[in-house]
Amino acid sequence: MELFEQGADAGAVEVEKQKISYERSKKKAHPGRTKLPDHLPVRRIPVEPDEDTTGMIKIGEEITRKVDYMPGTLEIIEYVRPKYARTEADQTEDKPAIVIAEVPDQVIPKGIPGAGLLTQIVIAKYIDHLPFYRQIGMFKRDHGWAIHKSTMNDWFAASCTLLEPLYVVLMAHVLDTDYLQGDESRLIVMEWGKENTKNKSHRFPPGKRKSHLGYMWVFRNPVAGGVFFAYRPGRGANVLHETLGEFKGKLQSDGYSAYTAYLKKNAGVELVSCLAHIRRKFFDARSNHRELAEQALEAIKHLYRVERICSEYNLSPEKRQQMRDQFSRPTFEALLEWVDFQLNAGVVKGGLKTALGYAKNHLPRLRHYLEDGRIEIDNNQIENKIRPLALGRKNYMFAGSNKGAQRAAMMYSFFASCKEHDVNPRDWLQDVLLRIGNHKVNRLEELLPGQWAKSRGLDL
Repeated sequence: MELFEQGADAGAVEVEKQKISYERSKKKAHPGRTKLPDHLPVRRIPVEPDEDTTGMIKIGEEITRKVDYMPGTLEIIEYVRPKYARTEADQTEDKPAIVIAEVPDQVIPKGIPGAGLLTQIVIAKYIDHLPFYRQIGMFKRDHGWAIHKSTMNDWFAASCTLLEPLYVVLMAHVLDTDYLQGDESRLIVMEWGKENTKNKSHRFPPGKRKSHLGYMWVFRNPVAGGVFFAYRPGRGANVLHETLGEFKGKLQSDGYSAYTAYLKKNAGVELVSCLAHIRRKFFDARSNHRELAEQALEAIKHLYRVERICSEYNLSPEKRQQMRDQFSRPTFEALLEWVDFQLNAGVVKGGLKTALGYAKNHLPRLRHYLEDGRIEIDNNQIENKIRPLALGRKNYMFAGSNKGAQRAAMMYSFFASCKEHDVNPRDWLQDVLLRIGNHKVNRLEELLPGQWAKSRGLDL
């Protein structure tokens, strides 16, 4: 059998990083709360006190107004809380003269958006890829309600603040394993300028905006499920040290050089390669060495055929390893020998030589998948998790700040984890926004998509 070749360095060149300091410009005065349109339907929800009000005199009521969202419907919800006065004979120090129910739990205590509206805004941006300005236009067009951009930003920021503790729990949950998959993708970030006093020739004028290239790092726990995104300004090995902490085990990634550099200072970590990236090199090499490239692709096709059978029959890791040992290992070892033979023969050039060299460097690190049935043959699943980010940045093009990029990372983390566990992100987010404010901190893990689904008896 004949297979691969390479000739180019598989590692990507590390992007040159520029440190940018900035000074936040003075915030514009908030225009105030927009008047609710009179034509919106109103649903009144009576909220009676917990105690028996028989014999009490109703002296009035207090109304708390919220704007909530149902798919295709925007409505005003009024929580009507009747006020009662105790008779003089029933009044004591422990019993106030006025009795009224507490306002039901709200996501933003003094804000008008309900959990459904907040959920819709977040879902529309990070799943349906609709920037806030488009959503504002849709609300004005479809419902006659003009929402200020700063108002929507404030709502989103408040929701993110509420969810930040859960994001920390999600990261810890994903990293609680000895097998991770990792990848990264670029993101343009805008920042406000600040005068550079040390280097007068390179001033970034205050009040001006400038873009810089940041990165979304993504990590997936294939065993327990769960994905988290982490925004970082750079793409170096230091990001892996900072993000992964004390992680020990197997880390599966592409051939980017930062992972190799990270490995040098972490003896407890072993890199696992991705067969999809190896295959891609041979696929590209067909233009100048079609026959030899096709030999490699046929061998890789056989390896993937075994994986497809294992998935179709939903084999356990133990059974999967047995299948690989019997049907994949001979082809894998033959492929590796073929790569060495072609490189030593020295007759190939161009794209095929590049593919052979890449395979020689990375195939040995893929041997881990033959020894452990949990390890996947490629990194395709985590690359699929990055796809919403790629689609989103085509619509909103950039993050407005580093803080905005971090919030985006949090939302992409939650929704990727929902997809991993086949959880409806709208149902999950709306429920969590209502509950998280009063949820015990030491039990936040119950709100993660996987555990949330199990608590409701949903099939995973």
